[in-house]
Amino acid sequence: MSTMTENLTNTSSAPKPAVLLWAVVGGSIATVISTFLAWTWTTEFPGNLTIYGNPAPLQLLTLVGAVLTGLHALSALGVKGLGWLTPAGARKALWIIALGTFATTLFTALAIIVELGALVDLEPGAGVAVVASAVPAIAAYFLPDDTRKASPAKQLPSWAEILIIVAVFAVGLYVVTFGIDTDDSEPQLFIAYLILVGFSTVALIKSGLTQRLSAITARNRQVAVTASLLAAIAFPFIEQSGDTYTLIAVNILIFATVALGLNIVVGLAGLLDLGYVAFLGVGAYTAALVSGATSSAFGVQFPFWAAALTGMAASLVFGVVIGAPTLRLRGDYLAIVTLGFGEIFRIAMGNLDGTSGPQITNGPNGIPNIPQLEFFGYNFGEPHTVLGVELGAYANYYLLMILVMALVVVVFSRAGNSRIGRAWVAIREDETAATAMGINGFRVKLIAFALGASLAGLAGAVQAHVNTTVVPENYQFTGPVPPNSAFLLAAVILGGMGTISGPIVGSALLFLIPAKLQFMKEYQLLGFGIALILLMRFRPEGLIANKRAQLEFHENDDDQQVVPEQRQSEDAGVGTAKAGA
Repeated sequence: MSTMTENLTNTSSAPKPAVLLWAVVGGSIATVISTFLAWTWTTEFPGNLTIYGNPAPLQLLTLVGAVLTGLHALSALGVKGLGWLTPAGARKALWIIALGTFATTLFTALAIIVELGALVDLEPGAGVAVVASAVPAIAAYFLPDDTRKASPAKQLPSWAEILIIVAVFAVGLYVVTFGIDTDDSEPQLFIAYLILVGFSTVALIKSGLTQRLSAITARNRQVAVTASLLAAIAFPFIEQSGDTYTLIAVNILIFATVALGLNIVVGLAGLLDLGYVAFLGVGAYTAALVSGATSSAFGVQFPFWAAALTGMAASLVFGVVIGAPTLRLRGDYLAIVTLGFGEIFRIAMGNLDGTSGPQITNGPNGIPNIPQLEFFGYNFGEPHTVLGVELGAYANYYLLMILVMALVVVVFSRAGNSRIGRAWVAIREDETAATAMGINGFRVKLIAFALGASLAGLAGAVQAHVNTTVVPENYQFTGPVPPNSAFLLAAVILGGMGTISGPIVGSALLFLIPAKLQFMKEYQLLGFGIALILLMRFRPEGLIANKRAQLEFHENDDDQQVVPEQRQSEDAGVGTAKAGA
């Protein structure tokens, strides 16, 4: 009897969910107000957080996080029109976004103290922001768990779904542009941006909103593809801060294109290739030698289309030559051989200098002064005015890489859904069983190796003209600067093996983050390793994984957001794929 009384007393003394949710709303409002106050008294801290009534970019991040936290709390309270924010439950998403807002605010306050050297450099507004942002995080933690299966949403009219897709891509373009535009002299802003975006992404996944958006884009695939293409094309017209940030975008696209080629080898065929960056180098060196560079040993100048095809053909030949004797190996043995090939290529390019070997690549000095591309009279190295906007050289190459990326995506999609693609998946799952069912494993793997190599060669041909020089040091197994074989493999695993958008997202993160965190210097690889360990622990299937990988890694998880009908269709798809292979 006494035990029951104690339980009732404890239950009655616990805060009610409505009280906790209103505390979250109140804390969010106070946090929003605090962003309009001064957080420090001196302009020596980057970003100028001394102005009242006009939030600086660092304060704007806290403002956005507080608004998202308040909206999730109102959704949990049942406010009409906000239920779509949390179709799979509000508690986890609300706590994560509140925690992210608090972490962003606390990081900014600590950065002010460390940068300026004293606690007194904080204005009261910073203290108000830290305390106010902590209230929602604490209150959301004590909310009862309301996780549920995300039921299929009522299908909206086509025009409404199209508007949602356009709005999502517009917001995504703004978020990406904001991150790229952050000044390298203000690393605090980019770190705070990463914190908020990371927590917000996890919150969207936990709320089930990303699943709803995926269903909408699946029903309107052509509209989604068109919107994504238009958003990518719009970037250089919106980004006018300078060619530095456009160059980052160009390199991200080159990195992503090579990662998609590697995804054929690793993600679809299941072949561990640790020397893949060598195929990028083959394409780059070949294009440099036939594009009229002053130090070229051949003295020829092909038009771009011919140089690109030559680079692809050379990479294809190297892929077949390397793959034919090595693809009969499996697992670690194949990885060791491909790693050796990558290092042999880099060393060979450094020795073809006329002393240690024939004079072809100019040795460690590389091939400089590669001329700018000229395609149908359009010189990519000169600025051009398009639609009233002046596009610099890197913007021209960015638009070219959009076309190359679209071509690679089409090739990957068609190949993955073909009979050969199903054979790749069958070999990846169980090569012995696939061989027993009549699949010629060696031939199928060689096709994957050759196709992946040729796509890397195409990206290398464009990279040679973007950088205007090619040197052996650009094609190492590992290093602090991508692309290299280790970062390419990490981009595929981080993004999600076997998918199209996964390696693109992984490549963007692995190129953008090191480019913005150069102040960390030798600690970059340490942070990279820690991030991979955390990813393998909490999301081993990658950031954007296919349903098959999610079922394999989270089949017994209680929070797996897959409805029974979806599970049955995926199981049927797996069976069809294996049977078709």
